[in-house]
Amino acid sequence: MKKLVIFGVGLIGGSVALALKKAGNAPVVVGVGRSAESLNQALKLGVIDALETNIHVVLEGADLVLIAAPVAQTASILKSIKPHLTNQTVITDAGSTKGDVLACAKEILGEQFNQFVGGHPIAGAEKSGVSAAKEDLFVGKNVVLTPTPETNIHAVAVVTQLWKNCGAIVSEMSAENHDGIFAAVSHLPHLLAFALVDEIASRPNAEQLFSFAASGFRDFTRIAGSHPEMWRDISLANKSALLSELTAYQDELSQLKKLLTNKDGAGLQALFVRASAARNAWANAK
Repeated sequence: MKKLVIFGVGLIGGSVALALKKAGNAPVVVGVGRSAESLNQALKLGVIDALETNIHVVLEGADLVLIAAPVAQTASILKSIKPHLTNQTVITDAGSTKGDVLACAKEILGEQFNQFVGGHPIAGAEKSGVSAAKEDLFVGKNVVLTPTPETNIHAVAVVTQLWKNCGAIVSEMSAENHDGIFAAVSHLPHLLAFALVDEIASRPNAEQLFSFAASGFRDFTRIAGSHPEMWRDISLANKSALLSELTAYQDELSQLKKLLTNKDGAGLQALFVRASAARNAWANAK
């Protein structure tokens, strides 16, 4: 790969660029984005090699296009690059939802949809922007690809190699399976963290509450410091799966409320034992 174009040189896009540079034999990395200030910062930090606003120029000789912008921007980005794509250019994304992205890509790219590979790196941080980018962000982390029966084998190989060069562990699954899994273990926890912080912050004594909050609150709510626009887009894009997960969680809360109301210590302990054992088993496996 000689030329990589990254739309959205923030935490994820910037970290990909840095990881490839660290790995050696890196392609020329061209950054594209909405913020000239952010792109200039990426250039100054050495994350990208060039920035460009002319899409035709951007795509000349591009081997791979990585869309690392919020998922709601995917459609407009695909529409902008579609007239300038060659049959050799592979396109992928780094969005946290996949069903909506694949449907969008199929509609816009048409016969060139076979060059698109849906992707999701399971890595990140509560901080965003290119200044938060790290060369080792993906080392040992999972990246899920969601190719379809139409996807070109060469395109899958190119994207797989991209993430392996970043140090990631690559696996494949269907978009539907992906969205169901991550609604439960990623999207729902973010919504819960945002909701708890918002509820506490809305109270008249919020300042006092925050002043006494310690490690438990910090650890549970860390992800509420994440990029609001990105999580708005993810929530709306994965609405159906998230609504199902919220209903399941509300049922669990109702059960917890019932145990408390009935002063059912044995029931509470049994729930806590199950949860503790499951959490510790997951942590030890990791």
